[in-house]
Amino acid sequence: MHHAQDKMPFRQHAVDSQLEKLALEQVVPALLDRGFFYVDHFLGDIAGQTVLGQVKRMHDCGLLDDGQLAGRRNGVCRRNIRGDKITWVNGNERGSEAVNFLLTLIDKLISSCDGLLGKSICARSKAMVACYPGNGAGYVKHVDNPNADGRCVTCIYYLNKNWNAKEHGGILRIFPEGKPYVADVEPLFDRLLLFWSDRRNPHEVQPSYATRYAITVWYFDSEERAEARRKFRDLTASTQERSSS
Repeated sequence: MHHAQDKMPFRQHAVDSQLEKLALEQVVPALLDRGFFYVDHFLGDIAGQTVLGQVKRMHDCGLLDDGQLAGRRNGVCRRNIRGDKITWVNGNERGSEAVNFLLTLIDKLISSCDGLLGKSICARSKAMVACYPGNGAGYVKHVDNPNADGRCVTCIYYLNKNWNAKEHGGILRIFPEGKPYVADVEPLFDRLLLFWSDRRNPHEVQPSYATRYAITVWYFDSEERAEARRKFRDLTASTQERSSS
């Protein structure tokens, strides 16, 4: 008689080969051709529901804070630019086990793409858990990585059941550089979206009129990341020299 755990490695192998197939046949060609790609039913209903439950608990416990903006925006209200509430998760925290499972699968998907995208992907950020509270908040058109900070691919996992964009808004609109079209992505439950993080993909989150949850991670290009860190070290050193002289 076989125990359930005896079958686990085979199931795991099946998941890994499905992710590799998805990467090679769909993700890589789409990123190289259009610069973005999304897939539905990424985790499946049960696992997706478990992630949603953990994210809702984070929200209910008051763990989400106003999303920050880089640099000064003199005289402009932060909420007019981005109206989300966020927290950062690395997946080891108690109560984020399902989020960690999601991150593991995205990691496997991206590592299957590595070397085929003209990039060497070395690491990723923590996960940003975000909620737009449904009061008409959005995020104005912006580029995730406008200044070569190393972020290469943006991955967003959506958690919104029964989302109706006509009623609830909340569409992520991508303005692909040099293309005659925009791409509208509805934040549907269990949908994973990937796109280049740099100036190729300015995007906005349109006003949301229902609670809108998403988890975002960024993958780093090793060369650009190393260069960005070197520049930051040089800048810090020269600032320290000036302040001590």
